[in-house]
Amino acid sequence: MIFTAAGTQDGREIVRRLCAVGYDVTASVVSSYGQQLLAEQLEKGSGRLIINDTPLDEEGLCTFFKEHGICVFVDATHPYAVNVSRNAMAACAAAGIPYIRFERDLTDISYENVHLVHSYEDAAEIAARFGKNVFLTTGSRNLERFVKAKPLAGCTLIARVLPTADVIALCEELGLTPAQIIAMQGPFSRELNRTMYEKYKADVVVTKNSGTIGGTDAKFQAAADLGLPVVVIDRPVLNYPHLAHTYEEVKAFVDSMNES
Repeated sequence: MIFTAAGTQDGREIVRRLCAVGYDVTASVVSSYGQQLLAEQLEKGSGRLIINDTPLDEEGLCTFFKEHGICVFVDATHPYAVNVSRNAMAACAAAGIPYIRFERDLTDISYENVHLVHSYEDAAEIAARFGKNVFLTTGSRNLERFVKAKPLAGCTLIARVLPTADVIALCEELGLTPAQIIAMQGPFSRELNRTMYEKYKADVVVTKNSGTIGGTDAKFQAAADLGLPVVVIDRPVLNYPHLAHTYEEVKAFVDSMNES
């Protein structure tokens, strides 16, 4: 049984491909919506799939590995989900299970008006220097850090988030008004990004470098069209025991571990 932390589009595709060639896979997802998307992708006649939607810490992972006979761990979580990756690597080391990290390629940051930072706090401080209307494309998980950031106290935050009930509820709990919430699923085209930046009179865009599949390049292009500064929270770097950048590399690793 292959355990795949599949909280991204990449992860769902890896699960689909592994199941398609006959592997039994446990896919760990972070939402019921992710579970639905995953189920829709599977093909008839593929390997067995178990879906886990319960968050697992290091101890929980070790227990799960024993109960389900996990022999390989594929980490296809979001590039910024460092705590999940750390827990997974520690659990795999303790259980003696081979671990491989799938890392989507970075978007080339060639736009000259990009300001690279290494924390959400730095992002808030830098963004506040460029004007009142701050357009956030960093998701909902760290939205509170921007809402409560002192440098942004006098700014209007525009949060582009997933259109799910719990995310909308979070935005409302944080005090954002309907005029500050864009509930849409991406990725978005260059044209649509530009239209949104214009509609909300953005002075600065805040994002992560989530790669082309996450729509980062289109965000940069739209910002360049309008001459807007972009604050980019840099991707964390961990010391992974094995790293892959393509689906083929993941499959080759899984194949080799099952042959040994």
